[in-house]
Amino acid sequence: MKTTVFNALEKESHTFNGGPAKGVTGRILIGEAMGAPHFCMRLFELSPDGHTPAHTHDWEHEIFFHEGQGELLADGIWEKVERGSAAFIPGGATHQIKNTGTSPLIFICLVPKGAPEL
Repeated sequence: MKTTVFNALEKESHTFNGGPAKGVTGRILIGEAMGAPHFCMRLFELSPDGHTPAHTHDWEHEIFFHEGQGELLADGIWEKVERGSAAFIPGGATHQIKNTGTSPLIFICLVPKGAPEL
């Protein structure tokens, strides 16, 4: 395995815009295809008024908010997030993210090996 530097925005994107998700674009930045043995790093962008579905899964994940304004549902409470906010979501916790601003809400999400990469 070698060190690799790349432009994150050149990675293939997947858009989710239906059902419980609205205006969500995701990219796998670092994962199995790159040879990462323990974690997957994902980049998400939520359009204004966009949101992820409210969901729960067995694995933990960590989130760093890079740009924009939004809210994170955690433990039944909506908390404000913005540039520089970070969150730890334990396994089994219901959570959701929504954009409350007028520009994209951009965040990095890490999940452990074995979780779906996207």
